[in-house]
Amino acid sequence: MPRLLTLVPLFLVVGLALVSNLSGNAPSRGILLVANKGDNTLGIIDPDSGKQVATVAEGGITGHEVIASPDGRFAYVPIYGNSGVGKPGTDGSNLVAIDIAARKVTGNLDFAHGVRPHCPLIGPKDGLLYVTTELEDAITVIDPHGLKIIGSIPTGRPESHMLAITPDGRYGFTANVGSGTVSVLDMQARKTLDVISVAPVVQRIALSVDGRWAFTSDQSKPQLAVIDTQTHKVTSWVPLPSTGYGTAATPDGNWLVIALPGAKQVGVLNLKTMKVEHTVDVPAAPQEVLIRPDGAVAYVSCDASHKVAEIQTSNWTVSRLIDAGAGVDGLAWATQK
Repeated sequence: MPRLLTLVPLFLVVGLALVSNLSGNAPSRGILLVANKGDNTLGIIDPDSGKQVATVAEGGITGHEVIASPDGRFAYVPIYGNSGVGKPGTDGSNLVAIDIAARKVTGNLDFAHGVRPHCPLIGPKDGLLYVTTELEDAITVIDPHGLKIIGSIPTGRPESHMLAITPDGRYGFTANVGSGTVSVLDMQARKTLDVISVAPVVQRIALSVDGRWAFTSDQSKPQLAVIDTQTHKVTSWVPLPSTGYGTAATPDGNWLVIALPGAKQVGVLNLKTMKVEHTVDVPAAPQEVLIRPDGAVAYVSCDASHKVAEIQTSNWTVSRLIDAGAGVDGLAWATQK
C-alpha cells in the first residue's frame, strides 16, 4: 500500500507534464524581446510567467525593431527615430547591442549620419547582421561581433522598411513602403536583382518557411499580395477582413498569421487553400507577429494597448495578454541553451 501511495503522485506529475506539453505550455527555453517604442526601451519578457521582468534603456529615440544573436546572448536594436516611415522627424543614426543577461547596452554602432535604421535580421547561413537603412535606399551589412559595417546592398527604391531572407540565405526581399514595391536582392553578390510593383503603398513582408512565397500587405485595400519568389510576380491576392500589417508563417508551413490593426484582430491564412480560415480578437493596433520556434504560440504586439497577445496555434485562441511597454512593436526570440 505505501508503494501505491508514492506511485500515484508520480503518474499525476507525468500526466500533467504531457498535458502541458500538448497544450503548448511546456517550458519555452527562450526569452521574448519587445521593442517598446514609447518608452525607448527593450523589454525582456519571461514567456513562462507571461511577465515583462526587465527593461533596458536604449539611450536613443526610438528603437522599433529587435533581433537576437543565434546564441541568445545579445539583442540588436536599430535606433530609428521618432517618426513614421516617410514622415518628418528625427533620423536615427545608430544601432545598440544589449547584453540580455546583464540587461545593459554593451555596444554601439554609429552610422555617422541619419539613415533611419529599422529592420535587423541575422543571415541564416553567414551569421551576419543585416539592417534596413531607409535613407540610404539600402541594406547595411554588419559584422555583429565587432559591430563593424562591412558592406551594403542597394534596394533600388526608397523607404525599404522591412526585410525577409530566404532560408538558404541567398535572396532577400524588402517592402518599399511609399513606392508600393518589393525589391529582390542577391545577398551574396550584394546587388538588386529586380523590383516588383505591388500596390500604391505596401507594409511589412514575410516569407513562407520554404522560401517559395513572399507576402506583403496592400495599404490601399484589405488584401494580401502573394509573390512567387522564383518568377518575381504577384501570383494572387488574398482578400482580408481589414487592411493587413505584420505577418509570420508557422514552422509547419501550414498557416500565415496576419495582423489586422483596423479590425483589432489577427487573421489566420491557410497556406494550402490561400483563404483566411480564422480570425482572433486582440487589443488595439496589432503590429508585428512572431511565431515561437516550436510553433505552439504566436505572439502579437499591440501598439496602442501596451500588450502582447499570446495565441495558442492549436486552437487559435488568446491564452493571455502580457503587459509590455508603451508603443510595443518589434518582437524577437532569444533562444536559451
